[in-house]
Amino acid sequence: MLRDCRTTPPASLPRGLGPNRKLFLAQLVQVLFVGMMVGMQRPVLPPLAESEFGLPRGTFALVAGLVISFGIVKAVMNFVAGQMAERLGRRPTLLLGWLVALPIPFLYFLAPSWGWFLLANALLGINQGLAWSMTVTAKFDIAHPHERGLATGLNEFMGYSGVALAGFLAAAAATVFDARATLTGFALLVILAGLALGWAFFAETIGHARAETVREAEAANRTAGGGRRTDAPSAREAFLHVSLHDRTLALLSQAGAVEKFVDALIWVLLPVQLHRQGASLPQIGIVTTIYGLVWGAGQLVTGPLSDRTGRKWPAIAGMWLAGLGTLAFLPAGGMIGWSGAAALTGIGMALLYPTLIAAVGDRAPARMRGASLGVYRFWRDLGYAIGGIVMALAVGRREDLAAGILMVGIAMLISGAALLAMEETLPRALRRGRPARPEGKGGRG
Repeated sequence: MLRDCRTTPPASLPRGLGPNRKLFLAQLVQVLFVGMMVGMQRPVLPPLAESEFGLPRGTFALVAGLVISFGIVKAVMNFVAGQMAERLGRRPTLLLGWLVALPIPFLYFLAPSWGWFLLANALLGINQGLAWSMTVTAKFDIAHPHERGLATGLNEFMGYSGVALAGFLAAAAATVFDARATLTGFALLVILAGLALGWAFFAETIGHARAETVREAEAANRTAGGGRRTDAPSAREAFLHVSLHDRTLALLSQAGAVEKFVDALIWVLLPVQLHRQGASLPQIGIVTTIYGLVWGAGQLVTGPLSDRTGRKWPAIAGMWLAGLGTLAFLPAGGMIGWSGAAALTGIGMALLYPTLIAAVGDRAPARMRGASLGVYRFWRDLGYAIGGIVMALAVGRREDLAAGILMVGIAMLISGAALLAMEETLPRALRRGRPARPEGKGGRG
């Protein structure tokens, strides 16, 4: 039976990943299935645009519409999910995300035109915005501050392992079965499994956040004579706080947006490039799987690393490495070169991805944690759309895919340099391996 943490007294809500291992495991299983929803289509849909729907080689912008529609919808839903998480709770928001996804497999199967796939991707954006957001927020609810890097690393490892695994399986299956039938069956199984497991095992954790808010207020009353708010933030307050008022959160948000340029490139530009150069679907799947697996598995190391070293320098190093890995696709040729570039890009993404999320969790007050993460994820996933548009403009009518790759690599290097101006968000006393401050005396939630 699921425990309703909204009504459980704060004293009976243990804090930390160890005491909440069952909740944490259920959250990890959820993000695995959420990731599989994205991964199954990546190696299949871009080539399908040309082979089945006859989109000519000069219409890269139409293929980029996949990631643009996904990014815009997911960005908006991340923001909405943050507000829903504070008012309705984490569990109802996650389950709604799975319900919205139910039409997707039928759109894949029945689609008479490419526009239907764009509609399916818009629904996928809603699913990801609601469901993946809740797996992150729920983990931060139960984790100690010095465990946020570890929690994020494990969460994103599972999610992007799902992306990589589903991409490989879908690419392999599409060579044996009809591509549409593969996508339809795969999507339906993942959605039903995610919904069933979420209903049965994903427990509400908003009570943990509310208990932490009370502890923060009590600590503020003891040390500074009060002044710490405990009410839920308005949408406007949360948006302005993350986007403008807090410089570090604003810098983290711009980095999150730019790093999605890389994922957009791997999603829609690289598969088209490899397909046009004669690569088979399994070969495309291998390259994208290397990127996804290195990214996903690397976070098992990089998430806890940021709990020891702090967030700032792993984030900067990750932005620069991912930028260099992207640029390495330009001189690369053949499977060995592409695989090496994909691995280097994955290492950079592994460094930056959980670190940026953990830094936002460090910086945001507990009372607006879900809302702040929603705003950050709004800007981050809007990067899909911005990156898709900019890549389409860079590629242009000449179909110069190299120009799109160059643009993404340079943007990553510049964005990483901008992070030099951010403040470190994890105090030295809270880093793993050092004595943690007493409960209730650690500044930000």
